[in-house]
Formats: sequence, structure tokens, C-alpha cells
Amino acid sequence: MFKPLMFVALFACFSTAATAQDSLVVQGSAADLHLVHTVKKGESLSSLGRAYGISPKEIATFNKITLDKGLNLGQNVNIPLNTTNFLQTAKTTAASGYKPVYHHVAEKETLYRISVNNRKVPIENIRTWNNFSGDGVKSDSYLIVGWLKVPGGAVPAAAKQAVQDTKQAAQEATKEVTTAATTTTDKAVEKTKTEVAKKEEAVKADATKAAEPVKKEVTTTVEKVNATALGENETFEQVYLTQTAKGKNAATEKGPGSWFRSNAVANSGKYYALHNSAPRGTIIKVTNPLNGKFIYAKVLDVIPSLKPNANLIVKLSDGAMSALGTNETRFYCELSYEDQN
Repeated sequence: MFKPLMFVALFACFSTAATAQDSLVVQGSAADLHLVHTVKKGESLSSLGRAYGISPKEIATFNKITLDKGLNLGQNVNIPLNTTNFLQTAKTTAASGYKPVYHHVAEKETLYRISVNNRKVPIENIRTWNNFSGDGVKSDSYLIVGWLKVPGGAVPAAAKQAVQDTKQAAQEATKEVTTAATTTTDKAVEKTKTEVAKKEEAVKADATKAAEPVKKEVTTTVEKVNATALGENETFEQVYLTQTAKGKNAATEKGPGSWFRSNAVANSGKYYALHNSAPRGTIIKVTNPLNGKFIYAKVLDVIPSLKPNANLIVKLSDGAMSALGTNETRFYCELSYEDQN
């Protein structure tokens, strides 16, 4: 009688000793986000549930196994991430009892794509958690994309080192992206940047004198939006004219467009686009044929392959709604951009 009871007691002790693994690298995307735990001696669904802040039933369901099924040593168990054990709010930190969950950056993966694949976590949150600015990310690096709530909440040494590695990688990536942009940007774009810089210096040197010519230049455009927006759009327009040889080398499209949420202020002039064929950095002229209004937008990435995006030819940052004179969720538009053929 004593031996069976002793075995049960020992098993209970081992099963409660499970802890979340040091290396918390997210797998899957969107609703399928999860971690992979390699089973150690004495671990059970119950102990894994306690270690990862989620019910054993949810783990069993996610792995398509029954609650009464034992786990094998070395077995990989998928741990689902949901609202119970996973947070992506801006103020969440290790100090508040959470462990960082990392995303392994794939080759040519963009910051926007990382955000979309990880439940649309705000890009600014990713920058804050990983202590970097800009849009450059380095392949094969690790970025914090959320936080796991677990007992104790202490960040293991391996995770701390990963944070340091990520910061360094992000800084290096920013430098690489800046260098690449400088070497690949069209000469006309560089010329435009120089002219804008000179204009800004002139305004700083003599604000009163410079204000009037800038104002006159702004009012000559078709759309009478604010001066800041026109300043940015004018630059994009010059790039567009250079890329398309003043419209002579332009491809055109007609069809439905839509919006994606951004932090840009309406009419700020900073318009961006998602497009499936135009390379990143291409300037697209987007026209609303119902009223003749148009804008110039810079391509950031491709349109995500999701059901709501079916048949779309472009997605624009929602700050462009007013400039195009529409607030429809889907709107008919005409596109013009550099012909790559």
C-alpha cells in the first residue's frame, strides 16, 4: 500500500515542477499563434497548463489529444496563445510579470509583415519593446512581438541575451536599410531630397521671408489641402514623374481599392500603399474617377492574402480618405505607376 502511494506523491511533485521554456519563439500566424514545448520528465498536461497560464483542456484541444492521454518524454506539445496567457499591449513588460515572446525574422521579411502575422500587433509596440526606430529588420534576428503571462514572471538569462542580440540586430538592420536605400534610390529622388533640405534651411534662416513663396507654391496644386500634405505629395509626385518618364512609361490598373489603418494624421500628405506587383518604394498615382481627385502613395509591401482583400488592386493608408474625397470601405479607383516590362 505504501509503495503505490509513494509513486503517486512523487509523480505529483514532478508534474507541478514544469516551467515555461527559456526560448519562447512564436510559431504559426494570426489565430494559430502558439509556442512549442518539449516535454521533460514528469510533465503532464496539467503542469504545462500551470506553466503557461492556460487550461489543460485548451492544450489538449489544440493538439487534438484527450485529457487522459499521457505525455511522452521528448514529445513536442503546441501551447496556444490567447487572451488568457498572451498580451500585446504597449505597456506590458517583464517587470509586470510577463516573459517576452519572440518572432524569428525570415529572409526578406518586413516589419509590416511581422506585424500582420502576429495578430496585427502595432508596429510602434514592436519598436518600443525591441528599442529601435525605423522600419529596418535583419533576417535571422529575433523580435519581441508579445508577452506570455506565467507564474513568477522572471526573464531567464537566455531571454535577456536574446533581447540584447535583438537590439543590436535592429540597429545593424537600420544601418543596412539606410545604406541600401541610398545606393538604390533614383538620382532624381536624391536631388529632390537635397532641394527639400535646402528649402528647410532657408525657412529656418528666415521664416518670414520663406513662408510666402512656399505658400504660393502650395496653392498652385489641384487639391487645396494643407501645406504640409502638399509638401510631401509634391515630393512623391516628382519621384513618380521620374519613375514613369513623365507618364510615358506607366502601367495602369482600374478596380476596387480599400484602406488599412495607420497612425498618420488625415491630410498629412504621408500616404502609403500595399500593391501586389509594384516593387517596394514605387510611387503610385491613385485617382478617384468620380471626382477627379488624386494622390501619390509609396508602396510598402504586398496586399495580404486574406478573404476580405479578394479582388483588391490596392490598399491605402486611411489618412488618404479625405484627399481622395471618399469614406467608402471599398472604392473604385484608377492606378498609374512605373511599367516594369
